[in-house]
Amino acid sequence: MTSTDKPVSPLRQRMIDDMRMRKLSPKTQASYIRVVKRFAKFLGRSPDTASTEDLRRYQLYLVDSGISAISLNANLTGLKFLFDNTLDHPELMAKMHAVHEPRKLPVVLSREEVARLLTAADNLKHQTALSVAYGAGLRASEVVALKVSDVDSQRMTLRVEQGKGSKDRYAMLSPVLLERLRAWWKFAHAQGKMLPGGWLFPGLDPIDRSAPVNSPAPSMPPPRLRG
Repeated sequence: MTSTDKPVSPLRQRMIDDMRMRKLSPKTQASYIRVVKRFAKFLGRSPDTASTEDLRRYQLYLVDSGISAISLNANLTGLKFLFDNTLDHPELMAKMHAVHEPRKLPVVLSREEVARLLTAADNLKHQTALSVAYGAGLRASEVVALKVSDVDSQRMTLRVEQGKGSKDRYAMLSPVLLERLRAWWKFAHAQGKMLPGGWLFPGLDPIDRSAPVNSPAPSMPPPRLRG
């Protein structure tokens, strides 16, 4: 521990252990910890001393601060984990209720708007990544995690590993999007930026280091992406 490190309180460590036991994702764990820290700051003391009235005051405080329904419910979910699981006091959250989240239709861009969006990108890599995100309905985190081997031109699919909810799924691949990917592959491969077994949109490190080190890399580009 360095001089700048702060010791972790027993309560936080127990909550972290509880989240690890349930194999919550690192992102969810960090979110829950932030929620509890904000509540502790509002309370002015340790959260394990909170009462039902304290929690009621906190929800009113969040509502009056203009927080969105999504953020409010996320706060309640994090607090519910703390009181239900770590502190074993589910009765304290009994009167805390999630609020209704308004359902709105998504904004659908016209073909002209999509074309302007893609041309606004300053290079082929970013243009192709945006095309994949929009054309296949992928999140940014899913796009950057794609590997060359995830493109299957025979089945016309993209394999998305550990997307939302830590689930694998397949996204549909249109012929237009496949041609964009092939153009990007040829360009990147010619410059030595895209390697067998590597990322589809490589950054500083083009290789997926999570792949088995003893697995032989193919000497030719993956045929499923080639024209």
